[in-house]
Amino acid sequence: MGRAPCCEKMGLKKGPWTPEEDKVLVAHIQRHGHGNWRALPKQAGLLRCGKSCRLRWINYLRPDIKRGNFSKEEEDTIIHLHELLGNRLI
Repeated sequence: MGRAPCCEKMGLKKGPWTPEEDKVLVAHIQRHGHGNWRALPKQAGLLRCGKSCRLRWINYLRPDIKRGNFSKEEEDTIIHLHELLGNRLI
């Protein structure tokens, strides 16, 4: 009962992603979406765990990720909201 063990016990690849793995992941998500992260690596043919695929997509490969420095307007908004709300979690 319960979930299958994560990558440590299943002999899946750990560490840095290769450009080829990135291409496979992006192509699979563009074709099929990302409905089930736990099943995605096997469907895409990757030797990674679902959590690794999800984090790679969310943090690095999504096309709508904004990279680079904050604009002056964004920085002012962040400072204003921090003055207003502090470090509270919403």
